[in-house]
Amino acid sequence: MNRQILAGKTVLEIGTMLAAPFAAHILARLGASVIKLESPIGDPTRSLVRGGPSGTYIAYSHGKKSLCVDLGSPEGGDVLRRLLPTVDIVLHNLAPASARRLGLTYEECARLNPDVVYCHIRGYNEGPQADDLASNPIAEAATGVMDAHRVDGRPTRLGPSYHDQFAGCYAVIGILTALMEPSRGAANRKIEVGLYETGLHVGARDYAGVQLKLHLTGKPDPEPSGEFSMPGYGAYETADGRWIYLVMLTDRHWADFWRALGRDVDPQLATLRQRKKARSGVEQLVRGAVHAYGYDELAAVLGAARFGFTEVLPMERVLGAPQARHGAKVARLTFQGLPFDIPDLPFEEPGPDAPECPPPLLGEHTLEVLEALAFDEADRRRLMASGVAIVPDPAKPVWAPERRQR
Repeated sequence: MNRQILAGKTVLEIGTMLAAPFAAHILARLGASVIKLESPIGDPTRSLVRGGPSGTYIAYSHGKKSLCVDLGSPEGGDVLRRLLPTVDIVLHNLAPASARRLGLTYEECARLNPDVVYCHIRGYNEGPQADDLASNPIAEAATGVMDAHRVDGRPTRLGPSYHDQFAGCYAVIGILTALMEPSRGAANRKIEVGLYETGLHVGARDYAGVQLKLHLTGKPDPEPSGEFSMPGYGAYETADGRWIYLVMLTDRHWADFWRALGRDVDPQLATLRQRKKARSGVEQLVRGAVHAYGYDELAAVLGAARFGFTEVLPMERVLGAPQARHGAKVARLTFQGLPFDIPDLPFEEPGPDAPECPPPLLGEHTLEVLEALAFDEADRRRLMASGVAIVPDPAKPVWAPERRQR
C-alpha cells in the first residue's frame, strides 16, 4: 500500500495524553505533516517520567512539529486564527467546554477554513452526558469492561489504554472517509468520536452474548472469555519457569496437543462439553503435561506439530524476537542521545529505511511556524517575551538526573 497517501496534507493536533496524539501519529505515518499545538506546560506525557517524556510521548509524537502557544491569551488566539486556514485537518481531544472557550468548535474552525476536516475525540458524543468528562478508565467502567476485569474481586482497569487507542483508530477512519469523499459537503467533514461510544462498539459482541443468554436461559449471564470457558486454553508454566500460552479453541486443537506430545486422547475428554464438566481435572492434566518439559523442548515439539502457541514474554524481550526484527516493523530513532526502537504501523511498504525524526522538544518549531504565518521578527520576539509563545532551552535536561542515595 502507499504509506505516503496523505503527503501534502497538514494536520493541526491539539491533543494530550493518548487518543488524539495516537490518531495524529497514524496520520503522520501515512505521510501527513503534523503540527502539535501545545500549551506552555505541554502535553502531560512530556513530564511523566522523572519530569521528562514518557514512552507514550516518544512512541506517538516522533516526526511531529511542536508549536507552543498559549491559546487562552488574545495573542495566542490570533496565532490560532492565522493557523487554521493553512491546515487540512483539525484533530483534538479537548473537553467540549474548553473547545468552545478556545474557539475550537467545528463551526469556528469552518468559518475560517470552510474545507477543513474536523475531528473531535471526546468523552461522550451527543446525548445527556455530552459535556461530561471521560477518560479511558471511565469508558471501561461505563461500558462493562471493568466489571469483567477484577483483581481480588475489585473492578480494575485493563492497564493499556485501549479505548483511547481504538478511538484514535476510529478518528483516522472518519478522517480518511471525509478526505475520500469531499463532495459530500460540510456534514461529512465534522467527525466526533466518543470514548464511551467507542467502548460500546468494541463491546458489541459481549452485549449480544448477554442478550443471547437471556433469550435462551432467562439469565443475563455474560459469556466468559475464551480462556476461562475452554479448559486447557491459556498460560501454563514450563519446568524452567517460563510461560507458554496454548491455543485450545476446538476439539481438534485438544487432540492435536496430545498427539504432539505422543499421548493418546482420553475419550472421556474428547469434547469441549466433557472438558467443561471436568474443568479442574483438565487444568491439572494440562499443567502437569506442560511442566514436564522445559520451554525450548516443548516449543520444538509443538512447533513441529504446527500447534498454536507462544511464549508469554516480558516487555523488555518483545522487540528482540526474530519476527519483530524482520523487515521494517520497527522504526529506529534517537532522542536526547538515547536510541529507541518503536514499532511501526502493522503493514509494511517496501523500500529503503528513512531516518526517523525524533519527538520534538516543547516549542521546537514555534519560530518556524510563526514565521510561516507571516509574524515578523518583532512580533515573534514580543510573543516570546510575553510568554505567549515558547521555544525550548536546549541546555535544560529533559529528564531530571537520578538522585543517588547516600
